[in-house]
Amino acid sequence: MKAKRAVGSIFRHLLLAFLAVVWLIPILWLFVTSFSSDPGIRTTRFFPEQWTLANYSKLLFHPDTVANFPAWFKNSMIIGIFSCIISSAFVLMVSYAFSCMRFPSRKRLMSFSIILGMFPGVLSMIAIYFVLKMFNLTDSLAGLIVVYSAGSGLGFLICKGFFDTIPASLRESAKIEGASEFTVFTRIVIPLSRPMIVYTVINSFLAPWMDFVMARLMIRSKDPTNWTVAIGLYNILQKTLIGQYFSVFCAGGVVVAIPISILFVIMQKFYVEGITGGAVKG
Repeated sequence: MKAKRAVGSIFRHLLLAFLAVVWLIPILWLFVTSFSSDPGIRTTRFFPEQWTLANYSKLLFHPDTVANFPAWFKNSMIIGIFSCIISSAFVLMVSYAFSCMRFPSRKRLMSFSIILGMFPGVLSMIAIYFVLKMFNLTDSLAGLIVVYSAGSGLGFLICKGFFDTIPASLRESAKIEGASEFTVFTRIVIPLSRPMIVYTVINSFLAPWMDFVMARLMIRSKDPTNWTVAIGLYNILQKTLIGQYFSVFCAGGVVVAIPISILFVIMQKFYVEGITGGAVKG
């Protein structure tokens, strides 16, 4: 039995190591290509012949009509920060309402919300576009913030599961002392939910930061200064540009990954606690 377990453990670790290598090779190639002195794509060798920081310098300090990365990064950061704040507030408030408050048709509304959240967002893209067009919110950062924030409350399930683990006696004792629901929410539940808040904030920032489909649909402007990072980097890959800007594209991919990587490394402990804590109760 011990021999079988050892063989099984070795096999699993080898399989995981193989999958990790397969997953990391494209990322490593993107990283090393960002330091290549060749501006275009090269598939005959993995590592560049000459290493340089010129691609990062061109990307960050010498923008042009093709690669205006500072403007793209600013637009994406504005959308990400505001969407993160609004979405996190919506998720936490909806989760608190379903977990800690009792009102008519609560379970029916919760079930309806869960079912509604199962439908892919792309099914409503055209309708969302024309609705926002009626309000002149297309081709604007405000329109994208509305799109990313409006339906975020439907992602309440994990956060609600975490709130279910907070003892009801704490809320009841506060209400006996005269505290309102808002006071209980802000003074008792929120301070006890730091792991879940970190989990919610990271997820709320990731969605708009990495999204391409909705941003491409909403931003129709031909002016590169109005694009997000996803749209800008995608346009670099046109056939007429990839020969001169592929290494710059790779540098942009590395720079885009830095903010969320730093955020995840700093908050990793609380992020894992939020996932496991929210899975205790449904």
